[in-house]
Amino acid sequence: MNKKVAIIDTLGAHGGSFHYYTFGQAMGLIKSGYSVNIYTNNKTNDPKINELYFFNFYKDLFLSSFKIINGIRWIIGSIKSIFHARLSSISIFHFHIFYVNILILFNLFLVKILFGKTVITIHDVRSFGVEKESSIITRIVYFLTDLLLTHNEFSKLEIMKLFPTIKSTIHIIPHGNYLPFINRNIDKKQSKNYLNIPQNKNVILFFGMIKKVKGLEVLLKAFKKNVIKNPDLLLVIAGRVWKDDFSIYQDIIDRENLHEHCIIHNKFIKHSEVDYYYNASDLVVLPYKEIYQSGVMMMALSYEVAVLSSDLPPLKEIITDNETGFLFKSESSDSLSEKLNYIFSDKDIINRVKKKGFINCKEKYDWNHIGLLTANAYSTL
Repeated sequence: MNKKVAIIDTLGAHGGSFHYYTFGQAMGLIKSGYSVNIYTNNKTNDPKINELYFFNFYKDLFLSSFKIINGIRWIIGSIKSIFHARLSSISIFHFHIFYVNILILFNLFLVKILFGKTVITIHDVRSFGVEKESSIITRIVYFLTDLLLTHNEFSKLEIMKLFPTIKSTIHIIPHGNYLPFINRNIDKKQSKNYLNIPQNKNVILFFGMIKKVKGLEVLLKAFKKNVIKNPDLLLVIAGRVWKDDFSIYQDIIDRENLHEHCIIHNKFIKHSEVDYYYNASDLVVLPYKEIYQSGVMMMALSYEVAVLSSDLPPLKEIITDNETGFLFKSESSDSLSEKLNYIFSDKDIINRVKKKGFINCKEKYDWNHIGLLTANAYSTL
């Protein structure tokens, strides 16, 4: 088989850190003997990875307020990218999907017309951002896909519920760590100074886009009970609202008089500032109500910060309670509050768990290992 692959990443660095995922994936595949081209948007910078071929053919993809203009730019970028890859003798095209729409269908059709093989990593089986996905388009997308990848057993089972006949094409490839892309050497004191956080505070971090399914209100309700017993706790909320209303959370903060114990950075966090947020934190809390996988969890573990998450099946596949992280009963503020009290009752608890979580993250979710798993999946094409 021709060991060349084109990774089509239209999202890239827009609105988050997804580009690190495709960069890590590329590094692992290169280590496994693949030649890799990444095609992405012009907001994403070339990572300068040895033997990686990098192209910004998707120009100004998210700048217009008119969807039709962004759609035309997408189509132009896809035509340039896919034709360039085929003229470079690439036959495997790897796409990443968080939702399904007509533009994704266009990409798959174009690859098929040019006699290429299609690989899709399904990040969200059902989108949390699209109110109504077309079941017809979804079925066609799955039909046109030669190889399906997803991150865990839970997501695989969810896909099989929707499309039971495609079981043989689904491979589980875990989400990798962020160790190649982060700076863990900024100490806690420096990070707190940068963020204007008092040095004597124990910092709980809620990081990432604020969505309804993220369960921030569950954390705020629990947090009120904890600051009464532990006034040194400080909650940092860092991330912009996405299809949600922050006033819901602000009302809880106002009603429960949590102003002194909360720092709210309701904005997009620049990539250059992310290191400070994690390095300043003692605990990252993920009170999610629905999720298929979590980049924030892998990011926290990569920074060697302890994680407390809801006990949803995908998260339990990564975290073992009181060993590599902490779990609480999903959507229960009482359970979350009890766990927070336990965690901050003794500093040795956090120190022990964060070390085990980091070792597990470093060894089990290494991109070289993930690249090998992906290469083995490609070999079935």
